[in-house]
Amino acid sequence: MAKTILVVDDKAAMRTLVRDHLTVENFRVVTANNGRDALFVARAEKPDLILLDIMMPEMSGYEFLQAYRKERNTPVILLTAKLEESDKVLGLELGADDYVTKPFSLRELVARIRAVLRRMDQETPTQVLRVADIVLDPHEHTVKVNERAVRLTPSEFELLATLMSAPGHVFSRAALLERLQGIAFESIERTVDVHIRNLRAKIEPQPSEPRYIETVFGVGYRFRTED
Repeated sequence: MAKTILVVDDKAAMRTLVRDHLTVENFRVVTANNGRDALFVARAEKPDLILLDIMMPEMSGYEFLQAYRKERNTPVILLTAKLEESDKVLGLELGADDYVTKPFSLRELVARIRAVLRRMDQETPTQVLRVADIVLDPHEHTVKVNERAVRLTPSEFELLATLMSAPGHVFSRAALLERLQGIAFESIERTVDVHIRNLRAKIEPQPSEPRYIETVFGVGYRFRTED
């Protein structure tokens, strides 16, 4: 069955360009011209992935993310004309999984979409991961901390699963970034830092003094082994 992609952009020409190209690539495409309309379309269509412009009237991409992340964890790739790193980081902090800077190559866009969807559809390990007080079930795509269910975005779930799969092993930011994207895209390694910060806010008793995810300065991150 064809995957459904929701394209959200206030420029009709951009929506048409992306829609037509993705249709040729065998995706089912639905569109919206602002964040407010996108909420209605997303609720009705339940897309497999959302391509989201940031600067839009009525409801921006940032505002859409804030609202939609309370409902679903659908992967989101930002389509941004802004070049400032702070703008990209803000989108990641609000729950985006990746970003593509306009103008972008349609070939690269498709590659990024397929990388995210492949990560979502990849065969999951058979075992449930249990480390310290955290239980991660790859089949149910659920995480519990001290029996409390925690909702994670796809990127946060993938990072946690990677770290928990090898407690004590130090993963570099570059390795984690490649794990998230599935392909060597040009990106900022701070992307990983933002996802880790979001993850800590959800699973750590005190995010400022992390118990589970330890920073190895100058290298990357590891899941702390039990004492």
